[in-house]
Amino acid sequence: MSEIPEMIEPSFADALEAISTSSELPKQRKAQWCSALRGLARCFSLPPQSIPARFSAVRARMQALHYPPFGWTAKTLANTKTNAKAALLWFRREEGLNSDGVSMTVAWQKLHQLLTDQSTRYRLAPLMRFCSAIAVEPASVDEHVLDRFLRHREATSTRAGDLAARRIIAMLWNGCVGVVEGWPGQTLEVPVLKGRGGLAWQDLPEGWRSDADAYLKFLSTIHPDKNGNRLAPCAQSTITTRKRELVAAANMAVQAGVPLESLTSLAAMLRPEVANIIIDAYWKKDGDVPAAYTINLAIRIEAIARQMRLLSADELKALADLRYAMEQHREEGMTEKNLAVVRAVLTPGVWNRVFKLPERLMEQARKMQNSAPVRAALLAQIAVAVAILLVAPVRLGNLAAIRLDVNLIKPGGPDGNYWLRFPKFDVKNKQALQFAFKGRLTELIDEYVSDFRPALMKGKNHDWLFPGRSTDHKEKISFSTQIVDQVEKATGLRVTIHQYRHAAAAMLLKHRPGEYELVRQLLGHKSVETTKRFYLDLETTVSSEIFTEIVYRQLDDSEEDENIKDNKHV
Repeated sequence: MSEIPEMIEPSFADALEAISTSSELPKQRKAQWCSALRGLARCFSLPPQSIPARFSAVRARMQALHYPPFGWTAKTLANTKTNAKAALLWFRREEGLNSDGVSMTVAWQKLHQLLTDQSTRYRLAPLMRFCSAIAVEPASVDEHVLDRFLRHREATSTRAGDLAARRIIAMLWNGCVGVVEGWPGQTLEVPVLKGRGGLAWQDLPEGWRSDADAYLKFLSTIHPDKNGNRLAPCAQSTITTRKRELVAAANMAVQAGVPLESLTSLAAMLRPEVANIIIDAYWKKDGDVPAAYTINLAIRIEAIARQMRLLSADELKALADLRYAMEQHREEGMTEKNLAVVRAVLTPGVWNRVFKLPERLMEQARKMQNSAPVRAALLAQIAVAVAILLVAPVRLGNLAAIRLDVNLIKPGGPDGNYWLRFPKFDVKNKQALQFAFKGRLTELIDEYVSDFRPALMKGKNHDWLFPGRSTDHKEKISFSTQIVDQVEKATGLRVTIHQYRHAAAAMLLKHRPGEYELVRQLLGHKSVETTKRFYLDLETTVSSEIFTEIVYRQLDDSEEDENIKDNKHV
């Protein structure tokens, strides 16, 4: 259980005490209200003594409780919310408490009234009330006090207490120094935002940015491919990625010796002489063999120049030659790392360790739920993610962004099994996906949603299956790392999220050799040729396994014939 935060106002425990000892409330109402407050504390995965007994402080967390936990019915959850709200409002009126929490001292109240900007008043008021509660005067506010406030706010509300929150509060405080009459003279340290280094978008020449903006706008509309076919608008995530790639390419050009002032337009960066410098710099960074990113960048450079009509015919031909030369270095079929996963899948007993892992992780989560609810919920989250990947090998972006009642649905009603569906506009290659889950996986997901997911919601109000900490849904990179590390720790196998797709193809082709169309449909490839290009190497592996079985069957038959002959002689 997490450490109980510093309380500056009455808690649920105080409200429970006041309700249970009240001589005015009917016995049945006291029981209902106390049960509701204890139930709500359980939903929040927090002890009653750490939750402010103020409806405005817990309203967001209550609204986020969409799905009945602990095997409750929807009506039980609704009654719990209603009774808890009534109990908190009664407690506030009974005790004469401020609806916004702790009242400000005279000194803080005076400063608060002097703030004319509504946003500044709103953002600094919680700090003022906190300082009033812990008897800190305005002139005594320092980094230590701000630390205490942010820890308290994160523990007792749904608002963040991270570096960004600290930066905002410090900037607002410092903005009042010397401006607001009577404001203390000390300033607070403003954290520096961490950057990636190198040139940022705004550092590049205006002409370059204008052309790049035009290209990104082009991607956001219906646009033709190299063959003239109409393509749907790119997803916002794709457009963001393309923007980062362009900035990274400009950075690489400058690092390789191209003067920044020469990049007056996007065409200036895409011309063959500069494009060759960029690709060569990336290749040197990759080592002896160019990485897929470098090869794809050569393709992208030619595509942008052609689509936006930025270069002459001779220059486009030179870029086409560069693209062709780079494509000769692309590895066909599967890499050695992917083949290692395939061998594990096809080795009896090895991949079974991964199949059994979701149940093992969920069992661990059940045992530690009372003592460490958040850690238990994270284990359960990984258990469900692995279980889904084993049946529905989707890409990482789709896995992290699964939404209840949107992607994960029960067409047969509440007692039916789940289906996982993604419309084509949510899938990387615009191919719709859907998977039917069996009862075992449905039960696992239901248990996670009702018993573990509430501990990860942190008062948020959304329908993501996998809630994150700083974003609505789990951040892709951290989610992938958690899954990969947990699987490796438990089974000894290091399997990336994408490699579950290779595992699925290997298993399907093992039982249905040569049926690439089935693999294409399962993985959502646009063309069966794409499937064959990736998984043709598996035919050798599967053929070898089939031939081995034939050889040993022949050996067994020979031994049986010898035994029959020996018995006849006897």
